[in-house]
Amino acid sequence: MTISRSSSSQPRRPIEEQGILNYTRVFYNPPTPELYEQAIRRQEVILAHLGPLVVRTGQFTGRAPNDKFVVREPTSEGRVWWSEVNRPFDPGDFDRIHHRLLAYLQGREIYVQDCYVGADPQYRLRIRIITELAWQSLFARNMFIRILDPAELAEFEPEYVVIAAPHFSATRELDHTNSEAFILLHYGRKLVLIGGTGYGGEIKKSIFTVMNYRLPEKRVLPMHCSANVGQDGSSAIFFGLSGTGKTSLSADPTRTLIGDDEHGWSDNGIFNFEGGCYAKAIRLSREAEPQIYECTRRFGTVLENVAIDVLTRRLDLDDAALTENTRAAYPISHIESASRTGMAPHPKDIIMLTCDAFGVLPPISMLTTEQAMYHFLSGYTAKVAGTEAGIVEPQAAFSTCFGAPFMALEPTVYAELLGERIEKHRSTCWLINTGWTGGGYGTGRRIQIDYTRKMVSAALEGGLEKGDFVQEPFFGLRIPREIPGVPAVLLDPAQTWSDREAHGRKAEELRDRFRKNFIKFESKVDAAIRAVM
Repeated sequence: MTISRSSSSQPRRPIEEQGILNYTRVFYNPPTPELYEQAIRRQEVILAHLGPLVVRTGQFTGRAPNDKFVVREPTSEGRVWWSEVNRPFDPGDFDRIHHRLLAYLQGREIYVQDCYVGADPQYRLRIRIITELAWQSLFARNMFIRILDPAELAEFEPEYVVIAAPHFSATRELDHTNSEAFILLHYGRKLVLIGGTGYGGEIKKSIFTVMNYRLPEKRVLPMHCSANVGQDGSSAIFFGLSGTGKTSLSADPTRTLIGDDEHGWSDNGIFNFEGGCYAKAIRLSREAEPQIYECTRRFGTVLENVAIDVLTRRLDLDDAALTENTRAAYPISHIESASRTGMAPHPKDIIMLTCDAFGVLPPISMLTTEQAMYHFLSGYTAKVAGTEAGIVEPQAAFSTCFGAPFMALEPTVYAELLGERIEKHRSTCWLINTGWTGGGYGTGRRIQIDYTRKMVSAALEGGLEKGDFVQEPFFGLRIPREIPGVPAVLLDPAQTWSDREAHGRKAEELRDRFRKNFIKFESKVDAAIRAVM
């Protein structure tokens, strides 16, 4: 029997419709101050100097890709890209976990956030995030698009529901999960279950996966990218994996930020999926990334696994004792130059970011449509020592569409949509390497972010594509001969190496890795794309 509810107004569709009964109290769409009070009362968080909340996510300080499954059921099994990132899960096992989870939630306080995903009303998704922790409800409130009209909230009917209970663990032998953690997507029932992990990113990325599943059917390209727009109204999107500079480069104070991570590209233009940002916080500095840095010092921000002095309550953003993957989740309105609509015209420029630790890719090059589709399907970056356990030297990493773990459908579905959009809207495509020059990791040096910003600015300001280019011999990339404020020698990676032959060998090695990775796509793409490399 329900004991009490919070003071928040009860929506038309209460959580009883999700099978949650006998709770002690439910909080429907509590505002940020109330969530602060609840999280502090429940000792879930530490209040830091200047107002952010610091949380610990427990054993999991990042995503748990091996614990994510998709329920194999009749309505979706013919569409899902069954692979190592979309592994099938038995419907009966899903029902068993679901029933036990509902039983676990009895007698507990429950937090509910009803939100939108997608700034474009034509394509937005209505979601309900149900959590057992107050701070995770604030995380969801930060990350998704808030509904500010009380009347609209009262009539809200969710299309998808996420239930997140970090303190509820699966039993591997009984539930047939990979571990005590689980992220289970059931497209037929429009339900996501998350347990055994407190990492907030699982909530965010499970909904991104849902958008990747449903939007291509509407001829909308879902993208793992950031986006901004210039004063002249021309927009740009930035594809890139973690550590390539996607968030930093798009948070340009001279341009309006549309969003930092997830967008759709429809016939109307581009639109942000989210209402917040989820930025890496490790070693942030006021000098290099002033806007993001300031967000770590704001009321409303949730800081995951960031080091804090419990006496002074001051942060140490350089401390990676818990994890390199410290995170800051904050509403996009914390960025002064952020868009209030979350929408922009079709992109004039498409930038694909990579962090090449081998030091052989140019810091900037212009791509043909075929090259853009090839690099989009490849999704290349490199991991370096210290980023993951067991990595002692650079390793090439390929994540198709710059976000393989979240691609619900066959990758060529997204690549074909991208190619169509590039051709139709005549977007100019660029490959930007934010990694090493003058040698690989351990020998060369990281390309200065100030130089990268100058290259990006030159590309976005227009006219660079009409300049003089030289084609490098290993990847067929066209390199600008000069960019204002950037040393000409930096533009051609071969010239930055003291040993030109060593550069050639390393370039051939990386090219062979590209070719080997692309074999799985060769039968599904046009000859012009296969011939790129």
